[in-house]
Amino acid sequence: MTSATFALIFIVIIAAAVAVVLVLLLHSGSSSLKFDIGGQAPRAAGGNDASPDKMFKRRLIGLGIFSGGVIGALLARLWSMQIVGSDDYSRQAESNRTRTVTSFAPRGRILDRNGVELVTNRPSLTVCAHAEVADDAIELNLLAAVLGMPSMAAKRRATDSSQSAQSARTICIDVPRTTVAYIQEHADVFPNVTVEQRTQRSYPQGEVCCHLLGYTGTVTEDQINASKTSNAGITYESGDTTGQAGVEYQYEEVLQGVRGEQTVYVDVHGNVTDYSTSVPAEAGSDIMLTIDVDVQRMAEESLARIIKKQRDGGIESCKSGAACVVDVTNGEVIAMASAPTFKPELFVGGISQDDWDALSADEAANPLMNRAVAGQFVAASTIKPLTTFAALDYGVANTGSSYVCSGWWTGFGEASGKWCWDHDGHGAIDLRNGITYSCDVVFYEIAKAFYNLDEGKQDGMQETFRKWGLGSQTGIDLPSEASGRVPDAEWKWNYFTSWSDADRKWNGGDYTNIAIGQGDILVTPLQMCCAYMGIANGGTIWTPHVLKSVLGRGDTSSARDYTPKVHLEPSEPQASFDLVHSGLEGVIYEESESMTAHFTNMTTRVAGKTGTGEHGNEEPTGWFCCYAPADNPKYAVSAVIDNGGYGSVSAMYVCRDILGQLFGEPDTNTTEVSDGTR
Repeated sequence: MTSATFALIFIVIIAAAVAVVLVLLLHSGSSSLKFDIGGQAPRAAGGNDASPDKMFKRRLIGLGIFSGGVIGALLARLWSMQIVGSDDYSRQAESNRTRTVTSFAPRGRILDRNGVELVTNRPSLTVCAHAEVADDAIELNLLAAVLGMPSMAAKRRATDSSQSAQSARTICIDVPRTTVAYIQEHADVFPNVTVEQRTQRSYPQGEVCCHLLGYTGTVTEDQINASKTSNAGITYESGDTTGQAGVEYQYEEVLQGVRGEQTVYVDVHGNVTDYSTSVPAEAGSDIMLTIDVDVQRMAEESLARIIKKQRDGGIESCKSGAACVVDVTNGEVIAMASAPTFKPELFVGGISQDDWDALSADEAANPLMNRAVAGQFVAASTIKPLTTFAALDYGVANTGSSYVCSGWWTGFGEASGKWCWDHDGHGAIDLRNGITYSCDVVFYEIAKAFYNLDEGKQDGMQETFRKWGLGSQTGIDLPSEASGRVPDAEWKWNYFTSWSDADRKWNGGDYTNIAIGQGDILVTPLQMCCAYMGIANGGTIWTPHVLKSVLGRGDTSSARDYTPKVHLEPSEPQASFDLVHSGLEGVIYEESESMTAHFTNMTTRVAGKTGTGEHGNEEPTGWFCCYAPADNPKYAVSAVIDNGGYGSVSAMYVCRDILGQLFGEPDTNTTEVSDGTR
């Protein structure tokens, strides 16, 4: 309300108030008494309360009170509008003639630990259009034809209501320069169309680190709606790019930039008449990862090479695998590889249906899955060090325990007999050599001992596995981490509901299975890498993490460094650690002459364990876990190749290649492992 309008209303109200007062004064000044001059004695005619004069006076007073109340209410309302609420009404008036138009902001880059770019941005020519283009069928159809897209798709994007009416909608990104030139040369044909130079994600290292980095995509309507009620501090608009997987998703709040804003003046029809203040867009923060791109590349190349080697050797089902490298002193993930890989640039601007179908095909072997954190496999013999800890913790074995392996074990009766992987048997063998030579009979005996323990202690093996992190997430800063599984009697009973009651009960065979990492136990490659980190450290398992630091906007200084945190601290007697350390070094340097040849060409000592997970009639899953240097550990490494055969002839090579890159001592030995353990 303007000051002139307020003054006019105020004058009218004052005039009305004066008129009411004058009327009251005139009537109150006249005589209120009349005398009868008839033959009778004089009498006051107004002395009766019901007389007409008295009633008139009361009505007049009532009218005055009513009028005063109305005038007071009007004055109070004017006071509220002009004085108390003037700022609010001014803002509303201003909002009716101004609009805010936003502009896109580049995402932050992703760097490896040495500053090498893993993900950056490249310029992209983007064709945009105002909503009016949807009302001009000729312009809309011509635009769609020039861009090579259906006119309905162009109309849908042009009428997207998630942006302000004055904002140009994104119609097509990465438009060829020839197309842009044509549109600009025919500006009179496309009056509602503009061309903007924006940025799109670029991957200088190609497919390297694709699973860990993840990918981006155009924000969905569900994400836009969710952002409006989220406390994350980011409100999306149509056409925004957002992280959909991996680091891009995990650190979306850091990588996402801040949109620019331009205030414009509009007329009653919404047309822009002038421009006011503007705030430029601010790029997202760069982040530095713990990843070493050279180690990462070696891990991926080695996985691909060994998988191809196994397939060429006749194992057609060998298609996938994973590998992890962790710094045991702080939990930094130095490399995390998964095979097969994919091209993250396929998702820039929206993945095509053909590309999506190719990635989703059965023969593609689920390339979008990060098997290092989400893949779940039987642990096989890599779990035997933890089984050893369980035996020592619960007193079913001691550091001097010894056993006899004939190759065939009948501890639960001949009908339930089980083979050791070495059918010829290992003969007399102690607990340390049970690890070194991976003797199954040693661990069958441990399983039987747990089966015979008093109730309440029978789950000691599973409790030890859980104590070392199996069956739960590691807490890594990546999405979609699997928890794995440590089965017990309760789980089996609830899981196999279609079985008979007798078959659903936990029995001795279940113990023997999990004691050697077979049966229903499931682990992820990252879990096993962390377990071997704990063995290397004497019990300290750091929370694995891929973020090293967040860099300041626009510079390379660190704005926030990641603070390492301890995830678990499983306690074991030093004698137990010494026995396990010795057994794991024995695996590398004593068990297999042909495998040992691939490590004696290193000056760095290594401790590790092979594993071979059985799948009925399918090819087994090959495992290898290790840490180095054995006497002063710095790195823990794990690798798994699904359907890859024995661990010593598959996953071992991957770990050896990674160690070669870490310590600058590549594997030059060409000996084929022929006598490795399982």
